[in-house]
Amino acid sequence: MTQLNRIKSFCIATLAVLSLMSCSSASIEDYDKTTPVLDLQQFFAGKLTAAGIVQDFSGTVTRKFAVSMDASWQDNQGIIDERFIYDDGEKQTRIWHITDLGNGQYEGKANDILGIATGEAKGSALRWAYDMNLIVDESEYEVHFDDWMFLVDENTIINKSDIIKFGVTVAQVTLVIQKQP
Repeated sequence: MTQLNRIKSFCIATLAVLSLMSCSSASIEDYDKTTPVLDLQQFFAGKLTAAGIVQDFSGTVTRKFAVSMDASWQDNQGIIDERFIYDDGEKQTRIWHITDLGNGQYEGKANDILGIATGEAKGSALRWAYDMNLIVDESEYEVHFDDWMFLVDENTIINKSDIIKFGVTVAQVTLVIQKQP
C-alpha cells in the first residue's frame, strides 16, 4: 500500500469514527418516558444547596465547590440566585432569570451568559445549552456549555456539564443539588 493510500484509508476511518460518535450523542428525547418527572418550578423553589467538582480534559479534578441557592417563581418567571464558594476561597455569584415558555421549553439569562440559554425538559431530564464567558487564571474564554440535569428524587438533581471550546470538551462540571427543608 502506498503512502497516499494509507493516508486516504486513515482519513476515511477517522471520518467514519467521527460520524459514529456524532450519531451516538444523547438526545433529550431519550428521557421522554423517564420518572420522576422534573418540574423546574417545583424543584427550584426555596433554599437549595449543591456540591460539585470541575474536571479538566483528562478527568483530573481541578476544583471543588459548594453552592447555596435561593429560588423563586412568579407565574412563569423564575429567579435562581447562586452563591459559589470554591476550595481556593474564590467566591462567585450568578443570578439566573428563567422563563418557562411552556411544553418543557425554557430560556434563561445571567450576568456571565452570552445571549440566551435555551433549555428543554423531558421526563426526568433537562438539557440547557448556552455560551459563557469563563474566567480561568485571570484570562477570559468564551465557551459553550452542554448542561444536563437529572432528577433523582423529589429532593435531588445530578447536574453534569460539558464545557466545550472549538468543538472539543475541555472540562466537565458535576454537581449534586439538594432541596433544603
